[in-house]
Amino acid sequence: MPVIESEEHKALRAAVSALGHKYGRAYFTRTVEEGRPATELWAEAAKLGYLGVNLPEEHGGGGGGISELSIVLEELGAAGCPLLLMVVSPAICGTVIARFGTEEQKRDWLPALADGTRTMAFGITEPDAGSNSHRITTTARRDPATGDWLLTGRKVFVSGVDIADATLIVGRTEDARTGSLKPCLFIVPRDTPGFQRRKIDMELNASEKQFELTLDDVRLPADALVGGGPSHAFGSGGEDAGLLQLFAGLNPERIMTAAFAIGMGRFALSRAVEYARDRTVWKAPIGSHQAIAHPLAQAHIDLELARLMMQKAAHLYDAGDDIGAGEAANMAKYAAAEACVRAVDQAVHTLGGNGLTREFGLASLITAARVSRIAPVSREMILNYVSHQTLGLPKSY
Repeated sequence: MPVIESEEHKALRAAVSALGHKYGRAYFTRTVEEGRPATELWAEAAKLGYLGVNLPEEHGGGGGGISELSIVLEELGAAGCPLLLMVVSPAICGTVIARFGTEEQKRDWLPALADGTRTMAFGITEPDAGSNSHRITTTARRDPATGDWLLTGRKVFVSGVDIADATLIVGRTEDARTGSLKPCLFIVPRDTPGFQRRKIDMELNASEKQFELTLDDVRLPADALVGGGPSHAFGSGGEDAGLLQLFAGLNPERIMTAAFAIGMGRFALSRAVEYARDRTVWKAPIGSHQAIAHPLAQAHIDLELARLMMQKAAHLYDAGDDIGAGEAANMAKYAAAEACVRAVDQAVHTLGGNGLTREFGLASLITAARVSRIAPVSREMILNYVSHQTLGLPKSY
């Protein structure tokens, strides 16, 4: 794995940074206050090829990988314009469809996800399951008369359902051989009858709203199943490939969450450094005092270390090492979330009372930074994973 970024990656980083700063934090804050998505930024990022940089060229993408997409999200975040839907639409859903979708699903979705004309949300979390995905109760059964699927269940904390054209829902079907339930992924269009949503009232400033979903015998055609039916089970997907599909999406989710957190931390740190360089109280800029300078330096180091782990995870994933990427992606998400929370906290503390004003735009990041510790998997579950899977300690859950 290269430690130093390639010239192509450096150029991509610089170009995306320029786009992010063209819009800036003031623009992004305005969209949040108006309760709408960052449509203009999303459209321009799509036009420049950034949204689909990880998707296959034959389907309208850039032919890159999660390495490139994580650069896009990190730099937009560092400019004060984090696009949460990038974690979901091109990274999770686009990756799953590109790897496991039928040819028809790829033709239908990938070009539109790449050019930004369509987006997709992702629904896995349930109110009674939490971090235990084995307790997912959203189930799908076949209608023997038509071959359609009937999907029933509930999901919570699903981002952007109101603006997404469809939601990739994680459900379960009964294995005819064992009688046990196995995961399957379904593409559910937004206006499908029986597919209901309720906005969750969040104390979180974000363009994308959070929703609870209710699926009451939602009727879906047979081709709504990612990868097709049993005939595709050992090829592109289908009923027997749901677990592979799920983890193919969850590793990019963790990597992109790390990019989201690192970008947010960098934005907060840049505001604090600028303030500490200019603010003078005792005859010298406050940044000349070690009590101010050292914590900011430590925050910078933590963010840089987290980025290295994120780059390792992205490299492993793009190289096809799903097992290695799983370990690294969890570590990257953990390290980035911790670094982000510390960077935001120190930035607010550096500005003192000004850190809580709207003018400097840091106070709203306090809640957002905490989210990176919680979602899409809590820091405690990552520690469980590392202690059990990496260190070989007895399983505690």
